[in-house]
Amino acid sequence: MPDTQLAAPYYPIIYVRGYAGTDSDIEDTVSDPYMGFNLGSTRLRTAWTGDTERYYFESPLVRLMKDFNYRDVYSAGLNLAEIDELPGGKIEPRSITIYRYYDQVSSVFGEGKQVSMEDFGKGLGRLILKLRDRICADEAAKALFRVYLVGHSMGGLVIRCFLQNEQIGTAEARRCVDKVFTYATPHNGIEIEIIGNVPAFFSIQSVDNFNRARMCNYLGLPAGTDKVNTLNEKFDVDRFFCLIGTNAKDYTVAAGWSSRVVGPFSDGLVRLNNASVFDATGDPKRPTKLAPRAYVHRSHSGYYGIVNSEEGFQNLTRFLFGDVRVDGLLEVRDITLPGELEQMRQKSGKEIRASYHFEAIARVRGVHWDLSRRVASENSTIFRKYGELFPEKAEPAVDRPNHDRPELFTAYLSIRARVNPQRRSLGFSVDLGVLVPDYEVDGILWLNNHYPGGYIFRDKINLEVTPPKTDADPWQLRYGFDSRTPNRATLSAPGEVKDGGLEFRIPVSQRNRPGIDATLVLRAAEWNSG
Repeated sequence: MPDTQLAAPYYPIIYVRGYAGTDSDIEDTVSDPYMGFNLGSTRLRTAWTGDTERYYFESPLVRLMKDFNYRDVYSAGLNLAEIDELPGGKIEPRSITIYRYYDQVSSVFGEGKQVSMEDFGKGLGRLILKLRDRICADEAAKALFRVYLVGHSMGGLVIRCFLQNEQIGTAEARRCVDKVFTYATPHNGIEIEIIGNVPAFFSIQSVDNFNRARMCNYLGLPAGTDKVNTLNEKFDVDRFFCLIGTNAKDYTVAAGWSSRVVGPFSDGLVRLNNASVFDATGDPKRPTKLAPRAYVHRSHSGYYGIVNSEEGFQNLTRFLFGDVRVDGLLEVRDITLPGELEQMRQKSGKEIRASYHFEAIARVRGVHWDLSRRVASENSTIFRKYGELFPEKAEPAVDRPNHDRPELFTAYLSIRARVNPQRRSLGFSVDLGVLVPDYEVDGILWLNNHYPGGYIFRDKINLEVTPPKTDADPWQLRYGFDSRTPNRATLSAPGEVKDGGLEFRIPVSQRNRPGIDATLVLRAAEWNSG
């Protein structure tokens, strides 16, 4: 039976779809009751026999219904969220509402004319309050009402327009928003090879919505803001998740030309560096903070799209409903040069330059998908120059400040999603790699004894987090390296209370040259506990 009481963390969900580029795209969009949230995918994987097996992902809509008992808001051919006279208590709290903002652009349901982002944002605010009034039977319930906003592509910008621009909507509606999740949203605009950011004069079909000057307007940012992916202190950055696609190859819109002109470091439409948000911290040592995010090898849309994927669904539901948040970062104390280069540096005074690529794959135990995946072969590594890793050796004109600790992943663990419910621990792993860089000696690429594709460090670290049996007991973490104890976590990592959570530290070391001396820092905190 569906739940009739609004209770955390199972709040109503509003889905805001992405950009529809042509008139026919718009009409196709409005003809679908769920505007794409009902699309699934079928892909192949190789079984142990060598045979190929299909992997079916039913769609985020169907899986939310099957796994979490959510319902849509359609009944007897009507959209209950749109009916003006419907009394409170007629829509179930675990509901999925599609914000059908393209209806007003459609020539069938609207006037067939483009509508501004500001109007889309205002409409979202009205929908939130209308949904609240349809779910809550009295004023006491309305005061406790909360909603999740989920947006794909431009849908994420519609959400930000509503949240950040104080001239759009009302503070009453904004207070209802508990969390935001975006798939493949161009938070810092769209870039095109050679041209750069989409020009403001590309106004046909409202393409200029991805121009940064235009974005400043509808996001309520000061004119000339360089990084428009700032939340500008209008929403809690820790409750805003960005899912980022890394598969440009399989984005086939415009016969593949979109992915060609945007470039390989993208999902085919949105570049990786433009797909996340940040905010100021007030701390001069760490002045900005990135939102939690994950990288998955999916394209912007299509058969291999990011919304219609198991990876997308798992990140969505774990962020919304999960129990533990784990952030992984790497503290690097030293990276050594190959012996031959070190001798050249010491004896001949040669200037050696190198930049480093860090790979990180986060997985949970017993599944065939990744929560986050950043690897060199998919153009998604974490890139750091030597001077960024070691600020005391940085050159201000070359190295970016506050990049000394590569942030590897943010993952949300779920007790209900354990493969074996009888096993108390939550198991996950981190496949960590540090690639051997291309070295330059006095500005010339060093090729002697250099084999591309090598690793300074590469290992899979298996981790088991065990919840406390009582309130007086601590959380526990055990770990193990695959190179020593395959698929087992045999070592205990003591936890230190820090910033409202626990911090665990795991040594990462490769003593041979080139080598590394570092610590994998895991910061774990209860999620949805309040």
